Amino acid sequence: MLKRRMDKGRPVIDGILNLNKFTDATSMDMVRIVKRLTRVKRVGHAGTLDPIATGVLPICFGQATRLMEHLVDGIKGYRAEVTLGVATDTYDVEGTVVGESDPSAITRSQVEALLPVFLGSIQQQPPMYSALKHEGKRLYALARAGVEVERSTREVWVGRLELLEWSLPTMSIEAECGRGFYMRTLAQDIGTALGCGAHLSKLVRLRTGSMDIEEAVSMEEFEAAVNDGSWEHLLEPPDAAVKTLSAISVGQSAEHHLRNGQPVSGGAPDASIQHLEARRAYSGDGRFLGLVRFNRAQNQWQPEKLFDLPLPSRYAPSQP
Repeated sequence: MLKRRMDKGRPVIDGILNLNKFTDATSMDMVRIVKRLTRVKRVGHAGTLDPIATGVLPICFGQATRLMEHLVDGIKGYRAEVTLGVATDTYDVEGTVVGESDPSAITRSQVEALLPVFLGSIQQQPPMYSALKHEGKRLYALARAGVEVERSTREVWVGRLELLEWSLPTMSIEAECGRGFYMRTLAQDIGTALGCGAHLSKLVRLRTGSMDIEEAVSMEEFEAAVNDGSWEHLLEPPDAAVKTLSAISVGQSAEHHLRNGQPVSGGAPDASIQHLEARRAYSGDGRFLGLVRFNRAQNQWQPEKLFDLPLPSRYAPSQP
């Protein structure tokens, strides 16, 4: 159980809610609902989902907000429904139709042969209807005003694309990708390559970083848990955001030095560790202390980001 602290009558909670976002709401709408239900002030989300999308939206509380970038930077998994034959200005079902074509001649084998083009490190142009900025203004604001600007392509990474279902004019695709990849743009690019146009009609985020949809909690379940006072049990500890990193344990003296911003002896770590590679650091009793990096030249662990958490974590390394 996470320890409850109070600040001016509000509970102070440190943890991560793996929320299954519903449709027709923004990611910030989810944050506002969670804040209203819990009365917790320091809350943020780790990775925007478009209103049409559902699925994994990590909601970070308290000190866990300092680790949000590790979730945002993590590998994402998506299941997308793409509708062929109709192109829209937003590249998704919410946009205005800008082109229509008969896709009946397109075959499954054509799509399967096309998908590998989008694998690996590729260049992708962000859509106009996005939260990116141009000269200080959001692209979607410019688009709504009828203004289109040049957008530079960006390098993004795609690790897997698999065609799951085929039922013209729709098809279902699963993808694994890195930060900055737009599934809407993938749908648009597939339609362009096939010569029939396409748009994203449904999207589910299956995972982001260490958070998976199998463990995600619906807003209805979360609200019920708030009402019966058990909602804190639904939260993962803050170090869940970095649980894919290897971990070390340190003694009391080393903990004191780290908390004072001082490096501590490396003590002959694994020879495979890279210079300045990050590790999770824990106290002898299993409290998550924060992130450290190994300076190989000096054989020292350097503190990077420290936390003040009162209880042992389930992700602490086992003691010998």
